[in-house]
Amino acid sequence: MPRILFEDQVLWKTAAKLKSIIERNQARGVLYLEALAQVLMHELPRTDQDVACNLPLSRGGLATWQMCAVSGYLERHLSEPISLATLAKLTRLSEQHFCRAFKKSFGLPPHQFHVQRRIERAKLLLADRANTVTDIALMLGYSQTSAFSVAFRKTTGRSPREFRRDFV
Repeated sequence: MPRILFEDQVLWKTAAKLKSIIERNQARGVLYLEALAQVLMHELPRTDQDVACNLPLSRGGLATWQMCAVSGYLERHLSEPISLATLAKLTRLSEQHFCRAFKKSFGLPPHQFHVQRRIERAKLLLADRANTVTDIALMLGYSQTSAFSVAFRKTTGRSPREFRRDFV
């Protein structure tokens, strides 16, 4: 499923390797890390025609403008509860049609996608030791640290504190 409004298997595999090395703090292989970054740098500017030719025709998903509108809105409002009606209104679809099209386009239901984006933001915030786990939970709209910890563990398999400890 497309994750950023296009799909390129080579690019995604390389980015996933890079992300995995960074998250597991395997910076000992600095040369490998640099090589992966170089591959990404060379792959990114490839023309969209190369990517578009390899994509299978997908029906039933959101149009590109709808995907941009929804993903942009979700990014700007990560710390807020977002209703399905609000997202459906952005795309000018019924709630039921929006849910089906969203899942087809992003590979996850809207709520799970929203939670996943919150956790990705949390990972970035956890890298900065100036923020406590409680501060991060509140910044991301969780009313209690325990709710944030449960969501983080469910998504990553580790608690926020374990992630922070392994990160540095």
